[in-house]
Amino acid sequence: MTQPASTRRIVTCPTCGGKSVYAPENPFRPFCSERCKNVDFGAWASESYRVPAPPTSHDADADETPPPEPH
Repeated sequence: MTQPASTRRIVTCPTCGGKSVYAPENPFRPFCSERCKNVDFGAWASESYRVPAPPTSHDADADETPPPEPH
């Protein structure tokens, strides 16, 4: 069952900035297309999205550990 156009929610596609229907009839929501969905997935898979965080004591310990000696 589709909703009338006046009650369907239109959102901005996070990838291209175009219009996207946010409803069950759009299997790629919130994206406007499969291409935009895959571009976003590729960015996550390649670790292009990062959340900045202050270094922890574990990070500092890892930086100070000398590399293993070659045999």
